[in-house]
Amino acid sequence: MVDSRLAEDGIAIRRRRECAACHQRFTTFERIEEVGLYVVKRSGDREPFDRDKIVKGLRAAFKNRPVDEDVIVGVATSVEEAMRLLGRDVTSEEVGLGTLEELRKVDDVAYVRFASVYKGFEGADDFAREIRMLVKTTAPKSKG
Repeated sequence: MVDSRLAEDGIAIRRRRECAACHQRFTTFERIEEVGLYVVKRSGDREPFDRDKIVKGLRAAFKNRPVDEDVIVGVATSVEEAMRLLGRDVTSEEVGLGTLEELRKVDDVAYVRFASVYKGFEGADDFAREIRMLVKTTAPKSKG
């Protein structure tokens, strides 16, 4: 190998090589081939992970909230990365809980909105219970 550098905005590695027999130079490109991530649905069906579904759900949760599109994409990316780190097929429940975990860090209102759909809230008691749990887990500990 004569030279190596990043190419295609860091997506590939460009390498200049030289044939040991004839000394002719040529270029190769190495790209990361991502292993497909699959989601196992509650029904047992298995489908490819679709990041756009998470983004769509997040947009609904963040509707009329002071949050940039970059934040929404960042949350979806964090969820996808967390799921990929598991190194196996993931369940739809793991994706939903991972999304809630990321939302908790960003916006309480969006968290409750997403939770209400994901967890299938049926009344005000469900909202009250979730808000109590949210406040309990995010409130700073008092010095006493």
